[in-house]
Amino acid sequence: MAVEIIMPKLGVDMQEGEIIEWKKQEGDVVNEGDILLEIMSDKTNMELEAEDSGVLIKIVHGNGDVVPVTEVIGYLGAEGEVVAETFASQEPAQPIPQEQVKPAPAKEAVQEVAIQRSAGEKVRATPAARATARKLGLDLEVIPGSGAKGRIHKDDVEKFKGAQPKVSPLAAKIALDHGLDLSTITGTGTNGKIMKADVLAAIKPTVAEQAAPAPAVTEKPALPEGVEIIKMSAMRKAIAKGMTHSYLTAPTFTLNYDIDMTNLIALRKQVIEPIMNKTGNKVTFTDLIGLAVVKTLMKPEHRYLNASLINDAQEIELHQFVNLGIAVGLDDGLVVPVVHGADKMSLSEFVTASKDVIKKAQTGKLKAAEMSGSTFSITNLGMFGTKSFNPIINQPNSAILGVAATVPTPVALDGEVVIRPIMAMCLTIDHRIVDGMNGAKFMVDLKNLLENPMKLLI
Repeated sequence: MAVEIIMPKLGVDMQEGEIIEWKKQEGDVVNEGDILLEIMSDKTNMELEAEDSGVLIKIVHGNGDVVPVTEVIGYLGAEGEVVAETFASQEPAQPIPQEQVKPAPAKEAVQEVAIQRSAGEKVRATPAARATARKLGLDLEVIPGSGAKGRIHKDDVEKFKGAQPKVSPLAAKIALDHGLDLSTITGTGTNGKIMKADVLAAIKPTVAEQAAPAPAVTEKPALPEGVEIIKMSAMRKAIAKGMTHSYLTAPTFTLNYDIDMTNLIALRKQVIEPIMNKTGNKVTFTDLIGLAVVKTLMKPEHRYLNASLINDAQEIELHQFVNLGIAVGLDDGLVVPVVHGADKMSLSEFVTASKDVIKKAQTGKLKAAEMSGSTFSITNLGMFGTKSFNPIINQPNSAILGVAATVPTPVALDGEVVIRPIMAMCLTIDHRIVDGMNGAKFMVDLKNLLENPMKLLI
């Protein structure tokens, strides 16, 4: 019996996933635990492992397809097994006239289930029910459930099997859609199994319908020269959804500060070789700034900068730890990997942890857990010469720190004008949680730490 491979639901908000690449091809032998394919949901890449052994007998959706969660994307089975009819059942059946069909009263409960699910509602079923349905070769869509909200239990599947004649999933679906009593149909398949053709033969279209002209095909208007339309990727959709929600939900303001980087530049030169020898990684200014942010956030007076609004913005969740999100730009989008437990780390430990999640982000190997749970985020556009910007908060954080370019700037020092490397920082704050004065105090403390960075090592 063929086993369905479905698009998994990787998170509570996941609605669909994009198939990046099938690692196995039709006809390949698959062992339990083998990597079948790589998928992307929101901003998370995941390798999907085979839950059973067998042969990949059918790929329903190929590379690049965007598929709703729980939808079948392929089948595992025995060599030579055919699932063409099961596959076809995923496509909508052609319209068939219903005037000649009289609903069977004995099937009312099942018909009601079909009506409820015709609007695209997902089938609710327990894992045991799904396993039993696969074993018995039944389509869950045609089985009425006795549980809450029509949820199908194992007993429902077994009872349905005992009450029904042998029928292919597609034939059962068509019969349900048109109110046919399967007990009145003679099957021509093996051991009297009712097939699609048997159900269609039981329905005769009217003469008027036979003569009805085919619906006119509306051609899409031609695009102007030089215009191209492309589908939005799963990552781009997630970014659009998240940024729109943040922008429209949180009333924000941004504080801008200049940081004298003279001493931080000198400190980096001192520690770059020892940390490279210890960790194999080069310490960056983002690492030093990130650790400074963490230490500043851990001061009790700045706890609201390390907080989240919860329960419909009725309560504030204060964190006694810092999980630091670091925005990473990719060719086709933006991800925010998280350094969990950053407040417990030394500089070398932070460098190692940040490089690990950033590398995973750049190679598309981040797991969902490595992209969630941030309590504060930073984003750095300084390498592109950006002088100032207003970063959008990574919800549900209460603030985000933008790092801009370091520029040689004339400043007054002890009555003289000198050239110093000045870096701009931009703190965007959710005004529902943090007021301007509190945000300014945070930036004053962060500025002091960055301009006196030896405190980072103490």
